[in-house]
Amino acid sequence: MDSQTNTGYADFLSDFGETIETAAARLLEISEERSAVPRVEGKWSRKEIIGHLIDSASNNHSRFVRAQFTDELVFPGYEQNAWVESQRYQEKPWPELVALWQLYNRHILHIMKVTPADTRMKLRHKHNLHVIASDKLSPDEPVTLGFFMRDYVDHLKKHLDQILG
Repeated sequence: MDSQTNTGYADFLSDFGETIETAAARLLEISEERSAVPRVEGKWSRKEIIGHLIDSASNNHSRFVRAQFTDELVFPGYEQNAWVESQRYQEKPWPELVALWQLYNRHILHIMKVTPADTRMKLRHKHNLHVIASDKLSPDEPVTLGFFMRDYVDHLKKHLDQILG
């Protein structure tokens, strides 16, 4: 549940904006060659992780908008590995992937900023966030869109740590 004050939410938004800009600059310091090498054999490369984050942005963009017009937070999931594989992120230039990731997340930040507080804080009893969110919670626990937005940013930061850490 998202019980943060407006000041706490403003701090969250500011932190997300700073994360986008700082990470984009650091990501661009990674060479094209290094971006294509899997971090561990059998795992995604940096290109594929950024591709996954672009896919996450795409899916959650739709979810965050749709959630403003319904009383529930029930959304389809997606096959992460199949999405990454089918889009062949390995073949895309690293700077293009970083730019797309950055611009998409700037837009998501904008959506988060303009979502009315009452919509963001409204308790939703029907949801499937226990299945699609990265944070663990009970299917019986009511949640808010604000919680889901924070979960998105937490997920993004975890993957950025994989790339940059």
